[in-house]
Amino acid sequence: MSPVPTIERQTTVTPIHAQKYDVNENYEGAYRFAPIEEAQVSRAMIRRYFNTMYERTISDVVIVGAGSAGLSCAYHLASSRPDLKITIVEANVAPGGGAWLGGQLMTPMVIRKPADRFLRELNVEYEDEGPFVVVKHAALFTSTLLSRVLAFPNVALMNATAVEDLIIHEDHQGQQRVAGVVTNWTLVALNHDTQSCMDPNTITAPVIISATGHDGPMGAFSAKRLVSAGLLKELGNMRGLDMNRAEPAIVNGTREVVPGLILTGMELSEHDGSNRMGPTFGAMIGSGIKAAHEAIRILDASEIRNGKVVGVKA
Repeated sequence: MSPVPTIERQTTVTPIHAQKYDVNENYEGAYRFAPIEEAQVSRAMIRRYFNTMYERTISDVVIVGAGSAGLSCAYHLASSRPDLKITIVEANVAPGGGAWLGGQLMTPMVIRKPADRFLRELNVEYEDEGPFVVVKHAALFTSTLLSRVLAFPNVALMNATAVEDLIIHEDHQGQQRVAGVVTNWTLVALNHDTQSCMDPNTITAPVIISATGHDGPMGAFSAKRLVSAGLLKELGNMRGLDMNRAEPAIVNGTREVVPGLILTGMELSEHDGSNRMGPTFGAMIGSGIKAAHEAIRILDASEIRNGKVVGVKA
Protein backbone atom coordinates (compact mmCIF):
# COMPACT_ATOMS: atom_id res chain seq x y z
CA MET A 1 0.00 0.00 0.00
CA SER A 2 1.14 3.47 -0.72
CA PRO A 3 1.62 5.64 2.37
CA VAL A 4 -1.15 8.07 3.13
CA PRO A 5 0.11 11.57 2.29
CA THR A 6 0.20 14.04 5.15
CA ILE A 7 -0.78 17.67 4.85
CA GLU A 8 1.29 20.18 6.78
CA ARG A 9 -0.83 22.96 8.17
CA GLN A 10 0.88 26.32 8.50
CA THR A 11 -0.51 28.78 10.98
CA THR A 12 0.00 32.41 10.14
CA VAL A 13 0.24 34.70 13.15
CA THR A 14 -0.48 38.34 12.50
CA PRO A 15 1.95 40.60 14.38
CA ILE A 16 0.26 42.66 17.06
CA HIS A 17 1.19 45.95 15.42
CA ALA A 18 -0.37 44.81 12.14
CA GLN A 19 -3.69 43.68 13.58
CA LYS A 20 -6.76 45.65 12.62
CA TYR A 21 -9.04 47.04 15.29
CA ASP A 22 -12.43 48.62 15.02
CA VAL A 23 -11.27 52.11 15.90
CA ASN A 24 -12.56 55.43 14.78
CA GLU A 25 -10.99 58.85 15.33
CA ASN A 26 -14.19 60.77 15.08
CA TYR A 27 -14.93 63.94 17.03
CA GLU A 28 -18.65 64.05 16.28
CA GLY A 29 -19.63 61.59 19.00
CA ALA A 30 -18.38 58.35 17.40
CA TYR A 31 -14.81 58.09 18.76
CA ARG A 32 -13.86 54.42 19.37
CA PHE A 33 -10.67 53.07 20.97
CA ALA A 34 -9.02 49.71 20.40
CA PRO A 35 -10.04 47.24 23.14
CA ILE A 36 -7.75 46.73 26.13
CA GLU A 37 -7.56 44.64 29.29
CA GLU A 38 -6.48 46.20 32.57
CA ALA A 39 -3.80 43.53 32.99
CA GLN A 40 -2.28 44.50 29.63
CA VAL A 41 -1.69 48.03 30.88
CA SER A 42 -0.04 46.80 34.08
CA ARG A 43 2.18 44.34 32.26
CA ALA A 44 3.21 46.89 29.64
CA MET A 45 4.42 49.28 32.37
CA ILE A 46 5.93 46.70 34.71
CA ARG A 47 7.96 44.91 32.05
CA ARG A 48 9.54 48.07 30.70
CA TYR A 49 10.12 49.76 34.06
CA PHE A 50 11.71 46.79 35.77
CA ASN A 51 13.72 45.85 32.68
CA THR A 52 15.17 49.37 32.86
CA MET A 53 15.91 49.00 36.59
CA TYR A 54 17.59 45.65 35.95
CA GLU A 55 19.64 46.90 33.01
CA ARG A 56 20.68 50.13 34.76
CA THR A 57 21.81 48.44 37.98
CA ILE A 58 25.26 48.98 36.48
CA SER A 59 25.48 52.28 34.61
CA ASP A 60 28.38 54.24 33.13
CA VAL A 61 27.25 57.56 34.60
CA VAL A 62 24.57 58.38 37.15
CA ILE A 63 23.31 61.96 37.24
CA VAL A 64 21.54 62.87 40.48
CA GLY A 65 19.05 65.64 39.82
CA ALA A 66 17.27 66.59 36.59
CA GLY A 67 17.35 70.37 36.87
CA SER A 68 18.93 72.68 34.30
CA ALA A 69 22.51 71.63 35.18
CA GLY A 70 21.75 67.91 35.34
CA LEU A 71 19.79 67.91 32.07
CA SER A 72 22.41 70.03 30.27
CA CYS A 73 25.01 67.53 31.43
CA ALA A 74 22.92 64.58 30.27
CA TYR A 75 22.36 66.15 26.86
CA HIS A 76 26.04 66.78 26.25
CA LEU A 77 27.08 63.35 27.53
CA ALA A 78 24.47 61.48 25.52
CA SER A 79 25.16 63.34 22.30
CA SER A 80 28.96 63.14 22.66
CA ARG A 81 29.14 59.52 23.82
CA PRO A 82 26.26 57.35 22.56
CA ASP A 83 28.15 54.32 23.91
CA LEU A 84 27.57 55.35 27.54
CA LYS A 85 24.64 54.21 29.68
CA ILE A 86 23.49 57.42 31.36
CA THR A 87 20.98 57.08 34.20
CA ILE A 88 19.28 60.16 35.67
CA VAL A 89 17.74 59.90 39.14
CA GLU A 90 15.27 62.67 40.02
CA ALA A 91 13.46 62.90 43.36
CA ASN A 92 10.50 64.92 42.09
CA VAL A 93 7.69 63.60 39.94
CA ALA A 94 8.30 66.47 37.50
CA PRO A 95 11.91 66.83 36.27
CA GLY A 96 13.28 70.30 35.59
CA GLY A 97 14.15 71.56 39.07
CA GLY A 98 13.74 75.33 39.37
CA ALA A 99 14.00 75.93 35.63
CA TRP A 100 10.27 76.08 34.90
CA LEU A 101 10.19 79.76 35.90
CA GLY A 102 12.54 82.71 36.06
CA GLY A 103 12.88 84.93 39.13
CA GLN A 104 10.08 85.54 41.66
CA LEU A 105 7.72 83.22 39.79
CA MET A 106 7.98 85.28 36.58
CA THR A 107 8.15 83.30 33.35
CA PRO A 108 11.01 84.75 31.21
CA MET A 109 14.43 83.07 31.47
CA VAL A 110 17.65 85.11 31.30
CA ILE A 111 20.80 83.43 29.98
CA ARG A 112 24.13 85.28 29.78
CA LYS A 113 26.42 84.86 26.82
CA PRO A 114 28.21 82.66 25.75
CA ALA A 115 25.74 80.06 27.08
CA ASP A 116 23.27 81.20 24.39
CA ARG A 117 25.08 78.85 21.98
CA PHE A 118 23.35 75.96 23.73
CA LEU A 119 19.94 77.49 22.94
CA ARG A 120 20.81 77.53 19.25
CA GLU A 121 21.89 73.90 19.46
CA LEU A 122 18.49 73.03 20.96
CA ASN A 123 16.70 75.35 18.51
CA VAL A 124 15.13 77.37 21.33
CA GLU A 125 14.19 80.89 20.24
CA TYR A 126 15.18 83.94 22.28
CA GLU A 127 15.45 87.71 22.21
CA ASP A 128 18.97 89.16 22.15
CA GLU A 129 19.59 91.86 24.76
CA GLY A 130 23.31 92.33 24.06
CA PRO A 131 25.26 90.66 26.89
CA PHE A 132 22.42 88.23 27.56
CA VAL A 133 19.41 86.66 25.88
CA VAL A 134 15.85 86.10 27.09
CA VAL A 135 13.74 83.02 26.41
CA LYS A 136 10.07 84.03 26.50
CA HIS A 137 9.18 81.29 29.00
CA ALA A 138 11.57 79.19 31.07
CA ALA A 139 9.34 76.17 30.41
CA LEU A 140 10.14 76.43 26.70
CA PHE A 141 13.82 75.83 27.44
CA THR A 142 13.24 73.14 30.05
CA SER A 143 10.61 71.17 28.13
CA THR A 144 12.71 71.27 24.95
CA LEU A 145 15.86 70.14 26.76
CA LEU A 146 14.00 67.42 28.65
CA SER A 147 12.39 66.02 25.51
CA ARG A 148 15.72 66.01 23.67
CA VAL A 149 17.45 64.23 26.56
CA LEU A 150 14.75 61.56 26.83
CA ALA A 151 14.91 60.91 23.08
CA PHE A 152 18.48 59.59 23.38
CA PRO A 153 18.41 55.77 23.45
CA ASN A 154 21.30 55.67 25.95
CA VAL A 155 19.49 57.79 28.58
CA ALA A 156 17.15 56.45 31.26
CA LEU A 157 15.30 58.75 33.66
CA MET A 158 13.99 57.47 36.98
CA ASN A 159 11.87 60.26 38.43
CA ALA A 160 9.99 60.12 41.75
CA THR A 161 13.15 58.30 42.89
CA ALA A 162 15.36 59.64 45.68
CA VAL A 163 19.05 59.08 46.25
CA GLU A 164 19.20 58.22 49.95
CA ASP A 165 22.92 57.58 50.21
CA LEU A 166 26.16 57.15 48.31
CA ILE A 167 28.00 53.87 47.78
CA ILE A 168 31.56 54.48 49.04
CA HIS A 169 34.26 51.86 48.49
CA GLU A 170 38.00 51.72 48.99
CA ASP A 171 39.48 51.79 45.49
CA HIS A 172 42.57 50.21 43.95
CA GLN A 173 44.74 53.01 45.35
CA GLY A 174 43.37 52.71 48.88
CA GLN A 175 41.30 55.89 48.50
CA GLN A 176 37.66 56.28 49.44
CA ARG A 177 35.71 56.39 46.18
CA VAL A 178 32.08 57.15 45.45
CA ALA A 179 31.07 54.05 43.50
CA GLY A 180 27.32 54.40 43.08
CA VAL A 181 24.08 55.59 44.62
CA VAL A 182 21.52 54.16 47.04
CA THR A 183 17.99 54.72 45.79
CA ASN A 184 14.41 54.46 46.95
CA TRP A 185 11.10 55.75 45.70
CA THR A 186 10.71 59.30 46.98
CA LEU A 187 7.44 58.59 48.78
CA VAL A 188 9.22 55.82 50.67
CA ALA A 189 12.20 58.07 51.46
CA LEU A 190 9.85 60.70 52.88
CA ASN A 191 8.17 58.20 55.18
CA HIS A 192 11.02 56.40 56.93
CA ASP A 193 9.93 58.01 60.20
CA THR A 194 6.33 56.86 59.86
CA GLN A 195 6.84 53.22 58.83
CA SER A 196 9.05 50.27 59.73
CA CYS A 197 12.35 49.78 57.88
CA MET A 198 11.99 50.05 54.11
CA ASP A 199 15.34 49.10 52.62
CA PRO A 200 16.64 50.72 49.41
CA ASN A 201 18.14 49.62 46.10
CA THR A 202 21.51 50.47 44.50
CA ILE A 203 23.00 51.56 41.20
CA THR A 204 26.71 51.02 40.61
CA ALA A 205 28.63 53.41 38.34
CA PRO A 206 32.24 54.57 37.93
CA VAL A 207 31.14 58.22 37.79
CA ILE A 208 28.41 59.97 39.78
CA ILE A 209 27.44 63.53 38.85
CA SER A 210 25.47 65.29 41.57
CA ALA A 211 23.27 68.21 40.50
CA THR A 212 20.84 68.47 43.41
CA GLY A 213 20.91 72.26 43.74
CA HIS A 214 21.56 74.46 46.74
CA ASP A 215 20.37 73.65 50.24
CA GLY A 216 16.72 72.65 50.50
CA PRO A 217 14.52 69.61 51.28
CA MET A 218 16.70 67.38 49.08
CA GLY A 219 19.19 69.98 47.89
CA ALA A 220 22.98 69.73 48.17
CA PHE A 221 22.48 66.09 49.10
CA SER A 222 25.84 64.70 48.02
CA ALA A 223 27.80 67.65 49.38
CA LYS A 224 26.14 67.22 52.79
CA ARG A 225 26.69 63.46 52.72
CA LEU A 226 30.41 63.98 52.11
CA VAL A 227 30.56 65.83 55.43
CA SER A 228 28.66 63.18 57.40
CA ALA A 229 30.72 60.43 55.72
CA GLY A 230 33.97 62.08 56.81
CA LEU A 231 35.15 62.88 53.28
CA LEU A 232 34.74 66.65 53.70
CA LYS A 233 35.44 68.61 56.86
CA GLU A 234 32.59 71.08 56.43
CA LEU A 235 30.42 72.76 53.83
CA GLY A 236 31.58 76.06 52.40
CA ASN A 237 27.93 77.27 52.47
CA MET A 238 26.54 79.34 49.65
CA ARG A 239 27.35 83.06 49.82
CA GLY A 240 25.09 86.03 48.98
CA LEU A 241 23.91 86.93 45.51
CA ASP A 242 26.50 88.34 43.10
CA MET A 243 25.81 87.42 39.48
CA ASN A 244 29.19 88.52 38.15
CA ARG A 245 31.16 86.46 40.67
CA ALA A 246 28.76 83.55 40.93
CA GLU A 247 28.37 82.28 37.39
CA PRO A 248 32.04 81.95 36.38
CA ALA A 249 32.83 80.45 39.80
CA ILE A 250 30.26 77.69 39.28
CA VAL A 251 31.32 76.83 35.73
CA ASN A 252 35.08 77.03 36.34
CA GLY A 253 34.79 75.20 39.68
CA THR A 254 32.85 72.22 38.30
CA ARG A 255 35.03 69.19 39.01
CA GLU A 256 35.50 65.81 40.64
CA VAL A 257 35.47 66.80 44.32
CA VAL A 258 36.29 63.32 45.63
CA PRO A 259 37.16 60.24 43.55
CA GLY A 260 34.10 59.20 41.57
CA LEU A 261 31.92 62.23 42.42
CA ILE A 262 31.52 65.34 40.28
CA LEU A 263 29.51 68.28 41.62
CA THR A 264 27.75 70.60 39.20
CA GLY A 265 25.33 73.51 39.37
CA MET A 266 24.27 75.15 42.60
CA GLU A 267 25.23 72.17 44.74
CA LEU A 268 28.80 73.27 44.09
CA SER A 269 28.11 76.65 45.73
CA GLU A 270 27.25 74.87 48.99
CA HIS A 271 30.40 72.75 48.75
CA ASP A 272 32.78 75.59 47.83
CA GLY A 273 31.15 78.56 49.55
CA SER A 274 30.67 80.51 46.33
CA ASN A 275 28.04 83.14 45.61
CA ARG A 276 24.55 82.52 44.31
CA MET A 277 23.52 84.12 41.03
CA GLY A 278 19.75 84.16 41.34
CA PRO A 279 17.61 84.10 38.18
CA THR A 280 20.28 83.77 35.50
CA PHE A 281 20.76 80.31 34.04
CA GLY A 282 23.90 80.45 31.90
CA ALA A 283 26.05 78.95 34.65
CA MET A 284 23.72 75.97 34.99
CA ILE A 285 24.15 75.21 31.29
CA GLY A 286 27.90 75.78 31.32
CA SER A 287 28.46 73.84 34.54
CA GLY A 288 26.42 70.90 33.24
CA ILE A 289 28.44 70.76 30.03
CA LYS A 290 31.71 71.00 31.95
CA ALA A 291 30.58 68.15 34.22
CA ALA A 292 30.04 66.05 31.11
CA HIS A 293 33.59 66.83 29.95
CA GLU A 294 34.93 65.86 33.38
CA ALA A 295 33.01 62.58 33.33
CA ILE A 296 34.37 61.66 29.90
CA ARG A 297 37.91 62.47 31.05
CA ILE A 298 37.55 60.16 34.07
CA LEU A 299 35.99 57.34 32.06
CA ASP A 300 38.63 57.53 29.33
CA ALA A 301 41.45 57.41 31.88
CA SER A 302 40.06 54.54 33.97
CA GLU A 303 40.12 50.77 33.74
CA ILE A 304 36.54 49.73 34.49
CA ARG A 305 35.06 46.30 35.22
CA ASN A 306 31.44 45.68 36.11
CA GLY A 307 30.87 49.36 36.73
CA LYS A 308 33.85 49.71 39.08
CA VAL A 309 37.13 51.56 38.56
CA VAL A 310 39.83 48.93 39.06
CA GLY A 311 42.84 50.80 37.72
CA VAL A 312 44.24 53.50 35.46
CA LYS A 313 44.66 52.93 31.73
CA ALA A 314 48.27 52.68 30.61
